[in-house]
Amino acid sequence: MILILGGTTEGRIAAQTLEEAGKPFYYSTKGDEQEVLLHNGIRLQGALDDIDLEACCRRHDIRLLVDAAHPFAEQLHQTVARVAKNTDIPAIRYERIYPQCGEDKNITWCNDYADAIRQIKGNEIFTLLALTGVQSIARLKPIWHGDDASCCCHFRILDRESSHRLARAEGFSEQHLCYYHAGEDERLLMQQLHPEAILIKESGVSGGFIQKVEAARELGIRIFAIRRPETPEDFLCVDGPHGLRRMIEKLLPDFYPLHSGLTTGTCAAAAAVAAAWDLFNIDLKLRPEEFPVVLPDGETIYVAAQPRQRPPHSDFTANGDWMMEANATVIKDAGDDPDITNGMAITANVAVPFRMDNQEIDQDDYELIICGGEGVGIITMPGLGLPLGESAINATPRRMIENNVKSCLRQLGIRPKVGQPVVITISVAGGEEIARRTFNPRLGIEGGISIIGTSGIVKPFSSEAFVNSIRKSMEVARATGSPRVVISSGAKSERYIKAYYPDVPAQAFVHYGNFIGETIKLAAELSLPRLTLGVMIGKAVKLAEGYLDTHSKKVTMNKEFIQDIARRAGCPEETLTAINGMNLARELWNIIPPACLERFCKLLIELCHRHCAPLLPDGELTILLITENGEIHS
Repeated sequence: MILILGGTTEGRIAAQTLEEAGKPFYYSTKGDEQEVLLHNGIRLQGALDDIDLEACCRRHDIRLLVDAAHPFAEQLHQTVARVAKNTDIPAIRYERIYPQCGEDKNITWCNDYADAIRQIKGNEIFTLLALTGVQSIARLKPIWHGDDASCCCHFRILDRESSHRLARAEGFSEQHLCYYHAGEDERLLMQQLHPEAILIKESGVSGGFIQKVEAARELGIRIFAIRRPETPEDFLCVDGPHGLRRMIEKLLPDFYPLHSGLTTGTCAAAAAVAAAWDLFNIDLKLRPEEFPVVLPDGETIYVAAQPRQRPPHSDFTANGDWMMEANATVIKDAGDDPDITNGMAITANVAVPFRMDNQEIDQDDYELIICGGEGVGIITMPGLGLPLGESAINATPRRMIENNVKSCLRQLGIRPKVGQPVVITISVAGGEEIARRTFNPRLGIEGGISIIGTSGIVKPFSSEAFVNSIRKSMEVARATGSPRVVISSGAKSERYIKAYYPDVPAQAFVHYGNFIGETIKLAAELSLPRLTLGVMIGKAVKLAEGYLDTHSKKVTMNKEFIQDIARRAGCPEETLTAINGMNLARELWNIIPPACLERFCKLLIELCHRHCAPLLPDGELTILLITENGEIHS
């Protein structure tokens, strides 16, 4: 069993991540005030010291601890660390994502509350707004209470009885309490109170740290920030749901019925980071087995790179600068998804011109060129979103490679020379041969595979176990009591539909992958009254023809069928000709004339509805067609 120590946003996300397995787990909070939807999870409540937590682990046969508590819950972190060590139970720390603002001159950093008190007094702050929570009222008492009180303090707290009780117990004035309202602009309270300074905690992105800093900076208010406590060194740290799932898959391989994998884009980024690291680190004993890669959603995962095969090479360029280069390789792991690229060696060559003068430049003020080498395809036909003749490395992987390599060089203190770009070349051994067994030749991608991936992670879509995981997600969605459940293919389409349905709870959004028909049948079995199907055009043109499983290995785009819909929508002959020459369905958004687009979308949705509605005989089915830019047709 797994025990999550929650009570935070991260705890709620951790619970959702474990729910995907369809197996029981425990979720523990100190109080009962956090609302968290559990279908397979079992709720525990009450404060835990070392004895209590160890007894809980033995009683419930806990094999893994997930500490997703608040970053400033230092006592609990130490308790988890000690119990994990005493019981030999591994402990994962679900950490928050923290903005890189340690050098921000607008922030006065404090090591702890005592240091904050000293600095606030030393700077003679007379009016302070503390955004540090109700627990900090007692810890900051020296600056607001007694003869030594140095300033007028306002505390913003949650408007609930337990918080009011704590404030009263400390004798704090009710008139100086302010209340947190979710989604409220941080500037409003600051404009109302006009404090000289605010005090905040380094609470990360999910704690609103960025918004508080930006609001205070805009209004000219001084910022004091308390640094977060250090994480116990024995913790295994993750900072997002993908990293959490992959860590659980590693530590408890049997917990999830299917294992996730990595996209070729993530592998290429990891290989590039490893090559950049190898360039400037001679001692192989220091070389990590895994390298950090920041995914598009901001979380960091760690990816294994093969041991260095040969040392970095260096030489002088024609103009006398010293050029260094190194290679590194990552083996593609697709998890349990039947991916033809699984096991392929993805190699990155990083060539960096080393600065030979003392000119001071911004560390990121240089060009970074990403290109494909052997085994990476070349774009030869329009419609793929990349220029003709360009390497088939999609936009998201390009950004991942660039951002991660620049971050690596920045951490290593390397400053490439302006005018001589860093060149990263991605190659894939055997890529040209493998590509012949894909749709790449038909799409006009010649000579190799594509480097792709929008999330950086491959979730296994193609098996009975994934359909079972959809069932679990649908059961959780029903348990929310939401009047509507929304199904979509993945993260991109879900993001757009969430904006369309802002009041639908997060747990009521379910991914169907390619199994549209199976998911609608599950909705019928669960007697869901209202179901919204969000679909992007690539799947919609297959669904409209009656294919309820849209996987590219089972069905391909039928251009004649699409031409017939376009003809019925009143499109001219030149449009029908353009459809015949397209490679991807998403080109339709540019091909269909604006005057015919509404009619075309309506016909497409009607055809999709005709095939899907019978699967939900007692429910109301809504179908939304989503463009690449997030526009929605209904």
